[in-house]
Amino acid sequence: MVDNRRGVRRVLMVALGLNISMSLLKLLVGAMSGSLAVIADGMHSATDALSSLTGLVTNKLSDPRPDRDHPYGHRKYEAVGALGIAGFILFTALEILLRSGERLLEGLPPIRVTSQELVLLTLVLGFNLLLAGYELREGRRLNSNLLKADAQHAASDVWTTVVVLVGMAGAVWLQVSWLDVALAIPMALLLIRVCWQVLRGTLPWLVDHMAVAPEAIYAEAMATAGVLNCHDIASRGVLGQQVFIEMHMVVDADDLTKAHRITEEVEERLDESFGPVRCTIHLEPKDYVEDGITYTGAHG
Repeated sequence: MVDNRRGVRRVLMVALGLNISMSLLKLLVGAMSGSLAVIADGMHSATDALSSLTGLVTNKLSDPRPDRDHPYGHRKYEAVGALGIAGFILFTALEILLRSGERLLEGLPPIRVTSQELVLLTLVLGFNLLLAGYELREGRRLNSNLLKADAQHAASDVWTTVVVLVGMAGAVWLQVSWLDVALAIPMALLLIRVCWQVLRGTLPWLVDHMAVAPEAIYAEAMATAGVLNCHDIASRGVLGQQVFIEMHMVVDADDLTKAHRITEEVEERLDESFGPVRCTIHLEPKDYVEDGITYTGAHG
Protein backbone atom coordinates (compact mmCIF):
# COMPACT_ATOMS: atom_id res chain seq x y z
CA MET A 1 0.00 0.00 0.00
CA VAL A 2 1.29 3.46 -0.95
CA ASP A 3 2.11 5.67 2.03
CA ASN A 4 0.47 9.04 1.23
CA ARG A 5 0.88 10.55 4.69
CA ARG A 6 3.48 13.08 3.56
CA GLY A 7 1.18 14.43 0.84
CA VAL A 8 -1.78 14.57 3.24
CA ARG A 9 0.34 16.43 5.79
CA ARG A 10 1.31 19.03 3.17
CA VAL A 11 -2.34 19.72 2.31
CA LEU A 12 -3.33 19.92 5.99
CA MET A 13 -0.53 22.42 6.67
CA VAL A 14 -1.89 24.66 3.89
CA ALA A 15 -5.42 24.27 5.30
CA LEU A 16 -4.24 25.07 8.82
CA GLY A 17 -2.50 28.26 7.70
CA LEU A 18 -5.50 29.46 5.69
CA ASN A 19 -8.01 28.60 8.44
CA ILE A 20 -6.00 30.49 11.05
CA SER A 21 -5.71 33.51 8.75
CA MET A 22 -9.44 33.51 7.92
CA SER A 23 -10.37 33.11 11.58
CA LEU A 24 -8.18 36.07 12.60
CA LEU A 25 -9.61 38.22 9.81
CA LYS A 26 -13.19 37.46 10.86
CA LEU A 27 -12.43 38.13 14.53
CA LEU A 28 -10.78 41.41 13.54
CA VAL A 29 -13.82 42.47 11.51
CA GLY A 30 -16.09 41.39 14.37
CA ALA A 31 -14.12 43.41 16.92
CA MET A 32 -14.05 46.51 14.67
CA SER A 33 -17.73 46.36 13.82
CA GLY A 34 -19.03 45.06 17.12
CA SER A 35 -20.87 42.28 15.26
CA LEU A 36 -21.53 39.23 17.41
CA ALA A 37 -22.46 37.22 14.33
CA VAL A 38 -19.06 37.85 12.74
CA ILE A 39 -17.28 36.96 16.00
CA ALA A 40 -19.26 33.72 16.14
CA ASP A 41 -18.38 32.99 12.52
CA GLY A 42 -14.73 33.65 13.34
CA MET A 43 -14.92 31.08 16.12
CA HIS A 44 -16.52 28.64 13.70
CA SER A 45 -13.53 29.16 11.41
CA ALA A 46 -11.28 28.58 14.42
CA THR A 47 -12.89 25.16 14.85
CA ASP A 48 -11.95 24.43 11.22
CA ALA A 49 -8.36 25.35 12.05
CA LEU A 50 -8.50 23.03 15.05
CA SER A 51 -9.93 20.34 12.79
CA SER A 52 -6.94 20.71 10.46
CA LEU A 53 -4.58 20.62 13.44
CA THR A 54 -6.27 17.47 14.75
CA GLY A 55 -5.93 15.97 11.28
CA LEU A 56 -2.20 16.69 11.34
CA VAL A 57 -1.84 15.00 14.74
CA THR A 58 -3.89 12.02 13.56
CA ASN A 59 -1.81 11.78 10.41
CA LYS A 60 1.43 11.93 12.38
CA LEU A 61 0.23 9.20 14.75
CA SER A 62 -1.36 7.03 12.07
CA ASP A 63 1.51 4.58 12.57
CA PRO A 64 2.12 5.03 16.32
CA ARG A 65 5.16 3.44 17.93
CA PRO A 66 4.66 2.52 21.59
CA ASP A 67 7.53 3.22 23.92
CA ARG A 68 8.52 1.97 27.37
CA ASP A 69 6.30 4.46 29.20
CA HIS A 70 3.40 4.25 26.71
CA PRO A 71 3.08 0.58 25.71
CA TYR A 72 -0.35 1.22 24.17
CA GLY A 73 0.77 4.19 22.11
CA HIS A 74 0.09 7.93 22.39
CA ARG A 75 -3.28 8.40 20.71
CA LYS A 76 -5.18 9.52 23.80
CA TYR A 77 -3.17 12.73 23.91
CA GLU A 78 -5.17 13.77 20.86
CA ALA A 79 -8.43 12.99 22.69
CA VAL A 80 -7.36 15.04 25.72
CA GLY A 81 -6.59 17.97 23.42
CA ALA A 82 -9.98 17.60 21.75
CA LEU A 83 -11.68 17.90 25.15
CA GLY A 84 -9.87 21.18 25.77
CA ILE A 85 -10.98 22.40 22.36
CA ALA A 86 -14.59 21.46 23.12
CA GLY A 87 -14.47 23.42 26.38
CA PHE A 88 -13.10 26.49 24.58
CA ILE A 89 -15.84 26.28 21.93
CA LEU A 90 -18.56 25.94 24.58
CA PHE A 91 -17.22 28.92 26.54
CA THR A 92 -17.23 31.07 23.38
CA ALA A 93 -20.78 30.03 22.45
CA LEU A 94 -22.10 30.84 25.93
CA GLU A 95 -20.30 34.19 25.90
CA ILE A 96 -21.94 35.09 22.57
CA LEU A 97 -25.37 34.12 23.90
CA LEU A 98 -24.75 36.23 27.02
CA ARG A 99 -23.70 39.26 24.97
CA SER A 100 -26.72 38.79 22.71
CA GLY A 101 -28.95 38.98 25.77
CA GLU A 102 -27.18 42.12 26.93
CA ARG A 103 -27.75 43.76 23.54
CA LEU A 104 -31.43 42.92 23.69
CA LEU A 105 -31.64 44.60 27.09
CA GLU A 106 -29.74 47.65 25.77
CA GLY A 107 -32.26 48.16 22.99
CA LEU A 108 -30.23 46.64 20.12
CA PRO A 109 -27.62 49.35 19.44
CA PRO A 110 -26.55 49.44 15.75
CA ILE A 111 -23.32 47.76 14.64
CA ARG A 112 -20.55 49.70 12.89
CA VAL A 113 -19.82 48.19 9.48
CA THR A 114 -17.79 49.80 6.70
CA SER A 115 -17.47 48.80 3.07
CA GLN A 116 -13.84 47.76 3.73
CA GLU A 117 -15.00 45.23 6.32
CA LEU A 118 -17.56 43.82 3.90
CA VAL A 119 -14.80 43.48 1.28
CA LEU A 120 -12.63 41.62 3.82
CA LEU A 121 -15.44 39.16 4.54
CA THR A 122 -16.01 38.67 0.80
CA LEU A 123 -12.30 37.95 0.40
CA VAL A 124 -12.45 35.41 3.23
CA LEU A 125 -15.43 33.76 1.53
CA GLY A 126 -13.39 33.39 -1.65
CA PHE A 127 -10.54 31.73 0.26
CA ASN A 128 -13.08 29.41 1.89
CA LEU A 129 -14.30 28.25 -1.50
CA LEU A 130 -10.76 27.73 -2.81
CA LEU A 131 -9.74 25.77 0.30
CA ALA A 132 -12.77 23.47 0.18
CA GLY A 133 -12.17 22.71 -3.50
CA TYR A 134 -8.42 22.20 -2.97
CA GLU A 135 -8.86 19.76 -0.08
CA LEU A 136 -11.57 17.80 -1.89
CA ARG A 137 -9.47 17.49 -5.05
CA GLU A 138 -6.35 16.42 -3.13
CA GLY A 139 -8.41 14.05 -0.97
CA ARG A 140 -9.60 12.26 -4.09
CA ARG A 141 -6.14 12.22 -5.62
CA LEU A 142 -4.48 10.86 -2.48
CA ASN A 143 -7.47 8.67 -1.58
CA SER A 144 -7.56 10.27 1.88
CA ASN A 145 -10.77 10.17 3.92
CA LEU A 146 -9.13 12.58 6.35
CA LEU A 147 -8.78 15.28 3.67
CA LYS A 148 -12.29 14.66 2.36
CA ALA A 149 -13.70 15.11 5.87
CA ASP A 150 -11.68 18.31 6.38
CA ALA A 151 -13.01 19.58 3.04
CA GLN A 152 -16.55 19.14 4.40
CA HIS A 153 -15.62 21.30 7.41
CA ALA A 154 -14.34 23.99 5.05
CA ALA A 155 -17.51 23.78 2.94
CA SER A 156 -19.72 24.25 6.02
CA ASP A 157 -17.77 27.42 6.84
CA VAL A 158 -18.62 28.77 3.38
CA TRP A 159 -22.34 28.70 4.12
CA THR A 160 -22.04 30.32 7.55
CA THR A 161 -19.90 33.09 6.08
CA VAL A 162 -22.45 33.68 3.31
CA VAL A 163 -25.24 33.99 5.89
CA VAL A 164 -23.24 36.41 8.05
CA LEU A 165 -22.13 38.47 5.05
CA VAL A 166 -25.71 38.84 3.83
CA GLY A 167 -26.82 39.70 7.35
CA MET A 168 -24.15 42.38 7.79
CA ALA A 169 -24.96 43.90 4.40
CA GLY A 170 -28.62 43.97 5.37
CA ALA A 171 -27.81 45.57 8.72
CA VAL A 172 -25.89 48.36 6.97
CA TRP A 173 -28.08 49.03 3.96
CA LEU A 174 -31.48 48.31 5.51
CA GLN A 175 -30.57 49.67 8.97
CA VAL A 176 -32.07 46.61 10.69
CA SER A 177 -30.54 46.76 14.18
CA TRP A 178 -31.82 43.38 15.35
CA LEU A 179 -30.38 41.40 12.43
CA ASP A 180 -26.92 40.91 14.02
CA VAL A 181 -28.36 39.36 17.20
CA ALA A 182 -30.79 37.30 15.13
CA LEU A 183 -27.80 35.78 13.31
CA ALA A 184 -25.50 35.56 16.36
CA ILE A 185 -27.85 33.33 18.37
CA PRO A 186 -28.12 30.51 15.78
CA MET A 187 -24.36 30.78 15.18
CA ALA A 188 -23.77 30.28 18.91
CA LEU A 189 -26.11 27.29 18.87
CA LEU A 190 -24.09 25.93 15.93
CA LEU A 191 -20.93 26.20 18.05
CA ILE A 192 -22.65 24.28 20.86
CA ARG A 193 -23.56 21.58 18.34
CA VAL A 194 -19.91 21.42 17.21
CA CYS A 195 -18.89 21.09 20.87
CA TRP A 196 -21.30 18.18 21.33
CA GLN A 197 -19.96 16.45 18.20
CA VAL A 198 -16.40 16.72 19.54
CA LEU A 199 -17.46 15.29 22.92
CA ARG A 200 -19.48 12.50 21.33
CA GLY A 201 -16.50 11.41 19.27
CA THR A 202 -13.93 11.77 22.06
CA LEU A 203 -15.43 10.59 25.35
CA PRO A 204 -16.00 6.95 24.28
CA TRP A 205 -12.31 6.79 23.38
CA LEU A 206 -11.17 8.15 26.75
CA VAL A 207 -13.45 5.93 28.85
CA ASP A 208 -12.55 2.80 26.84
CA HIS A 209 -16.00 2.35 25.37
CA MET A 210 -16.49 -0.80 23.28
CA ALA A 211 -14.81 -0.35 19.87
CA VAL A 212 -16.24 -3.42 18.11
CA ALA A 213 -19.37 -5.38 19.00
CA PRO A 214 -18.38 -8.70 20.66
CA GLU A 215 -20.77 -10.51 18.31
CA ALA A 216 -18.75 -9.27 15.31
CA ILE A 217 -15.46 -10.37 16.87
CA TYR A 218 -17.02 -13.73 17.79
CA ALA A 219 -18.17 -14.29 14.20
CA GLU A 220 -14.70 -13.63 12.79
CA ALA A 221 -12.99 -15.89 15.34
CA MET A 222 -15.44 -18.75 14.91
CA ALA A 223 -15.02 -18.58 11.12
CA THR A 224 -11.37 -19.58 11.58
CA ALA A 225 -10.61 -23.29 11.19
CA GLY A 226 -9.69 -24.92 14.49
CA VAL A 227 -11.55 -22.49 16.79
CA LEU A 228 -14.04 -24.33 19.00
CA ASN A 229 -15.23 -21.47 21.20
CA CYS A 230 -14.44 -17.89 22.20
CA HIS A 231 -15.87 -15.85 25.06
CA ASP A 232 -15.10 -13.03 27.51
CA ILE A 233 -14.57 -10.69 24.56
CA ALA A 234 -13.58 -7.06 25.18
CA SER A 235 -12.45 -4.29 22.85
CA ARG A 236 -11.45 -0.65 23.12
CA GLY A 237 -9.86 2.01 20.95
CA VAL A 238 -10.99 3.67 17.72
CA LEU A 239 -12.11 1.61 14.76
CA GLY A 240 -9.92 2.34 11.76
CA GLN A 241 -7.13 3.84 13.86
CA GLN A 242 -6.18 1.39 16.63
CA VAL A 243 -8.29 -1.29 18.29
CA PHE A 244 -7.25 -3.44 21.24
CA ILE A 245 -9.06 -6.78 21.56
CA GLU A 246 -8.94 -9.28 24.40
CA MET A 247 -10.72 -12.64 24.46
CA HIS A 248 -10.60 -16.19 25.80
CA MET A 249 -10.50 -18.94 23.20
CA VAL A 250 -10.67 -22.73 22.98
CA VAL A 251 -8.95 -24.33 19.98
CA ASP A 252 -8.82 -27.83 18.52
CA ALA A 253 -5.12 -28.41 19.13
CA ASP A 254 -3.09 -30.79 21.29
CA ASP A 255 0.22 -29.00 21.00
CA LEU A 256 1.40 -25.43 21.45
CA THR A 257 2.63 -25.00 17.86
CA LYS A 258 -0.76 -25.78 16.31
CA ALA A 259 -2.60 -23.67 18.89
CA HIS A 260 -0.27 -20.73 18.17
CA ARG A 261 -0.88 -21.05 14.42
CA ILE A 262 -4.66 -20.94 14.95
CA THR A 263 -4.44 -17.82 17.14
CA GLU A 264 -2.29 -16.10 14.50
CA GLU A 265 -4.94 -16.84 11.87
CA VAL A 266 -7.60 -15.35 14.15
CA GLU A 267 -5.48 -12.23 14.67
CA GLU A 268 -5.01 -11.86 10.90
CA ARG A 269 -8.77 -12.10 10.30
CA LEU A 270 -9.48 -9.52 12.99
CA ASP A 271 -6.84 -7.17 11.61
CA GLU A 272 -8.31 -7.43 8.10
CA SER A 273 -11.82 -6.70 9.38
CA PHE A 274 -11.21 -4.11 12.11
CA GLY A 275 -7.53 -3.20 11.72
CA PRO A 276 -5.17 -2.08 12.82
CA VAL A 277 -5.67 -4.45 15.76
CA ARG A 278 -3.59 -5.52 18.75
CA CYS A 279 -5.11 -8.74 20.03
CA THR A 280 -4.55 -10.63 23.27
CA ILE A 281 -5.88 -14.18 23.23
CA HIS A 282 -6.06 -16.36 26.36
CA LEU A 283 -6.06 -20.03 25.40
CA GLU A 284 -8.10 -22.34 27.60
CA PRO A 285 -8.71 -26.11 27.92
CA LYS A 286 -11.51 -27.65 25.87
CA ASP A 287 -13.79 -28.07 28.91
CA TYR A 288 -13.81 -24.26 29.40
CA VAL A 289 -16.35 -23.76 26.60
CA GLU A 290 -18.87 -21.03 27.46
CA ASP A 291 -22.06 -19.80 25.78
CA GLY A 292 -21.68 -16.15 26.79
CA ILE A 293 -19.37 -14.08 24.60
CA THR A 294 -19.48 -10.61 26.14
CA TYR A 295 -16.70 -9.65 28.49
CA THR A 296 -17.40 -10.59 32.11
CA GLY A 297 -13.91 -10.42 33.59
CA ALA A 298 -11.03 -12.85 33.91
CA HIS A 299 -11.50 -16.23 35.54
CA GLY A 300 -10.47 -16.45 39.16
